[in-house]
Amino acid sequence: MVRRKRGRHSPENSPSKRRTRSHFECRRRWVLSSQDSSNCTDKVVVVSYNILGVENASKHLDLYSNIPHSFLEWNRRKRLILEEINNYNASILCFQEVDQFNDMDDLFQNSGFKGVYKARTGEAQDGCAVFWKDKLFNLLHQEDIEFQRFGMRNNVAQLCVFEANHDKKEFDSCNVTTMAPSSGKRRFVVGNIHVLFNPNRGDIKLGQVRLLLDKAYKLSQEWGNIPVIIAGDLNSVPQSAIYKFLSSSKLDIQLHDRRNMSGQLEVQTNRIFRSQIGDGTSISMSVSRQLLYRWSLEELRLATGAEGVTHLQHQLKLCSAYSGVPGNHRTRDNIGEPLATSYHSKFMGTVDYIWHSEDLIPVRVLETLPIDILRRSRGLPSEKWGSDHLAVVCELAFVNNDNVS
Repeated sequence: MVRRKRGRHSPENSPSKRRTRSHFECRRRWVLSSQDSSNCTDKVVVVSYNILGVENASKHLDLYSNIPHSFLEWNRRKRLILEEINNYNASILCFQEVDQFNDMDDLFQNSGFKGVYKARTGEAQDGCAVFWKDKLFNLLHQEDIEFQRFGMRNNVAQLCVFEANHDKKEFDSCNVTTMAPSSGKRRFVVGNIHVLFNPNRGDIKLGQVRLLLDKAYKLSQEWGNIPVIIAGDLNSVPQSAIYKFLSSSKLDIQLHDRRNMSGQLEVQTNRIFRSQIGDGTSISMSVSRQLLYRWSLEELRLATGAEGVTHLQHQLKLCSAYSGVPGNHRTRDNIGEPLATSYHSKFMGTVDYIWHSEDLIPVRVLETLPIDILRRSRGLPSEKWGSDHLAVVCELAFVNNDNVS
């Protein structure tokens, strides 16, 4: 029996079949946790998403030279972002690089969300925004952090305290995400941050993260030791000292070079990431070994918030949502984080995260895209995705009744 070869024009390789395969591969799927959450009645779906500011995109067109210019158009991108979010049935949204808040507010109000916005200080036009499903939650408290007030550039962060609104329950089509009645009302803290980009200023990047965690912990205590969720673009990769600080709660600063606290320059991809900062000076890895790990008194003060301190510690016991749910080698690294949450002509890697305190457990996470699929797109935004970042999305469950009001 002679087997006929499948040629280019065979049914299996027809253009329609290839389009179907390509469409399927571009879909993102939910992955369930191995932890048992069947006894947890209260759950929340959280999104963290750097949506690519319109001004940032227009000022850095070199990052998007590999994609059609039409993919950068805001009217197109905002529709894609809204459609994407609606597919996730999310209830808490943490956006970064928001410079069209009124547009976003109008769009998401129609989907049942309310939002609060904090613009960056200085000349930059973008900021952070937190949206929540109005039927599910009440905003009890909001405060913002202007890092400029602490000598740490123009970045900002948001902190919100939410209470579950059990009087107006909302159930999704699959009955997965609920806020069911319990003995009291769930309260929790949400932190949203966009950390400084500049890889050379690890002192400031670490200081921004440290300050957010300190304030989130204080809020948690003030409201009765309630759970904490931290989301955002940390401009730091999973192999970095900043990630280690978040995950282990402590860091000996002297063991790390402040010019490489974020690991951005050593991302293991097929491209070398050399970024232009402020004055146009190119970052170079050719730094003398004798200068490594030297921190000035001012750099230590910015990083730690105190004089003469070299050991940092935060009080929150945080877990990364993605590292808590098993994935596969096409989308995850060896500690369980996504291989890439951002992709343009000069960078492919992970900088976006959702962290949670131990009184929350991950139920499921939305898998990112495999690296080979991302590379075929030659960069983001794309025909399907409205930003140069991928949204990170998880469902979290409250594990006990100690933090209900």
